[in-house]
Amino acid sequence: MKPITSITGRAVAIRRPNIDTDQIIAARHCLRTTRTGFAEHLFAAWRAEPGFPLADPAHAGATILLAGADFGSGSSREHAVWALQDHGFAVVIATRFGDIFADNAVRSGLVPAVLADDEVSGLMDTVEADPALPVTVDLVSLTVRAAGIEAPIRMDADTRQRFLDGHDGIDVTLRHEAAIRAYELTHVPIARAS
Repeated sequence: MKPITSITGRAVAIRRPNIDTDQIIAARHCLRTTRTGFAEHLFAAWRAEPGFPLADPAHAGATILLAGADFGSGSSREHAVWALQDHGFAVVIATRFGDIFADNAVRSGLVPAVLADDEVSGLMDTVEADPALPVTVDLVSLTVRAAGIEAPIRMDADTRQRFLDGHDGIDVTLRHEAAIRAYELTHVPIARAS
């Protein structure tokens, strides 16, 4: 992963709570193990709906997705994260995330930023009023800023540090490589009786 300290971009709001991974990308589109080629299937069932935000050209190129509570609940498919990233999203801001989705997001380098309900709602109002408005997600100060709004991100210290350092799970484990090697050198396997 590349280190992420701050992301600034345009945002788009999807005002729906409980968006599960099957709504993000249906299982029938998850037939590959590569991380690309999924953007066209992102929210596929909703894209034909009149007024769906991602179908609006004013939101083309948005890199920050604003969503309702419990975003990414449901099955444990990594494809949901990959579809969001393949579409161009680098951050999803919501009041709560499905645990497995949030873990998959961190592992893949998609920032799951948690804000309070009123802060997400206010940010949605602001972005809908001006789709060209830049929004900044700053992981150094743990804040989201846009047009006079400054809201604190709730993120545990380990997750934040992983983004700042650009470390995936293997990198985190390798921080303890010396201790692992020392253990392996002193560990004597117990002989099994035959």
